[in-house]
Amino acid sequence: MRIFTTFIAFISFMLLNGCTSVPDKVNPVTPFELNRYLGTWHEVARLDHSFERGLTQVTAEYTLREDGGITVINKGYDASKDSWKTAEGKAFFVDEQNVGRLKVSFFGPFYGGYNIAMLDDDYQIALVIGPNLKYAWLLSRKPQLSAAECAPYLAEAERIGIAVSQLIWLSPCQ
Repeated sequence: MRIFTTFIAFISFMLLNGCTSVPDKVNPVTPFELNRYLGTWHEVARLDHSFERGLTQVTAEYTLREDGGITVINKGYDASKDSWKTAEGKAFFVDEQNVGRLKVSFFGPFYGGYNIAMLDDDYQIALVIGPNLKYAWLLSRKPQLSAAECAPYLAEAERIGIAVSQLIWLSPCQ
C-alpha cells in the first residue's frame, strides 16, 4: 500500500508540475520586470480554448498582491448572453523574478504555465504561451495593433510551433 501511495503522489506531482512547464522552443523573457508588466493588457489574438470561447473585448489586469504574487482579473464580453464574464486568479513566479515564467491559477490548487515568450522593450506587446502549444495569446496595451507591430510576434509564434492560422483575432492587425 505504501508503494502505491508513493506512486500516486509522484504521478500527481508530475501531472501538476507538467501544467506549468515550458514548451520546447519557448525561452521565457529574461530580464523581466514585473512592475513594468503590471496593468491592463488587451487580448489581440488567441488560440481557441473552452474558458474564453465566444468572448470578445477581452482584457487581463495584473496587480501586485501583498504576498508578492499577482492578482489576475480576466474580463470578456459574451455576446450570446449580452453580459460580461470575469475570472479572478492568482499568479506566482516559477523561477527567478527576472524570468517571464509564471504559474497562474483560476481553480484552487491547479496552476497552468504562463510563459512570456516575447516582449517589446517598452512592455507594450507580449506573446504568451501556456504550458503547451495549445495555448497562446498575443497581448497589447492598446486594443488594436498594426500589421507591422504584429509581424515579429507572429513570426516568433510560428518559429515556436504555434498554429498561427488557428488564431482567433479579437482585433485583426491592420
